[in-house]
Amino acid sequence: MSDEQPSSAIEPNVESGTGQPAGFGLRPGALRLVVAALMLRGDEVLICQRRPDQPMALQWEFPGGKIEPGEGPEQALARELNEELGIDATIGQRVTHIRHNYRHGGAVDLQFFGVYEFRGEIENRIFNDVRWVKLEELPNYDFLVADRGLIKDLAQGKLL
Repeated sequence: MSDEQPSSAIEPNVESGTGQPAGFGLRPGALRLVVAALMLRGDEVLICQRRPDQPMALQWEFPGGKIEPGEGPEQALARELNEELGIDATIGQRVTHIRHNYRHGGAVDLQFFGVYEFRGEIENRIFNDVRWVKLEELPNYDFLVADRGLIKDLAQGKLL
């Protein structure tokens, strides 16, 4: 269980920022821009579990990561999915945008994109575990605080 307080606002299709859960390691006032994939296969979505040696150990998240200088959100997400899962993904439309402020200071600006097509076999390169899970089962997993409002909406059939 994380010691973070939920303070996320979900704003479907709001421009700016990017994201995926990062949080710890940010200096107060820092904003980390991140992108994440909602990779869908029928009524299932791909979720990934952080390793025990990472901040927010063993919590679940969606694949993706930090936007590097000079990258656009879609370009960053395609790169991250290749690095983390060994796939060449077709990045779809942005599904939602979340900005989460952490209690310790710092914030993460998350953009979630739908991914419905990819080439290659998924290869777990960096996670403790990777699973396809039915959308309605998402609340059964211990997700990062920044993702929890999204998890509720996805499980209730909203957004997708």
